Amino acid sequence: MTTVGAYEAKTHLAELLARVAQGESILITKHGQPVAQLVPPEAEDKPDPRGAMRRIRELRKGVTLGPELTIRDLIEEGRRF
Repeated sequence: MTTVGAYEAKTHLAELLARVAQGESILITKHGQPVAQLVPPEAEDKPDPRGAMRRIRELRKGVTLGPELTIRDLIEEGRRF
């Protein structure tokens, strides 16, 4: 891990951010005492809508309403007359 002073970090922030973007961690000190650390962000788990739909379809396989019950019956049952 690279260590830089606060003044140097302020004057060379763009360069330090470029190094962090490549995976390097940088410790920032003030009067020799650590005050901050620049680290790359953790990998984000982006939602995968296609994967979610694929998993839902897998869960639905083999699940039925019953031999004599249809979706239409449920819709009609839920309607108010």
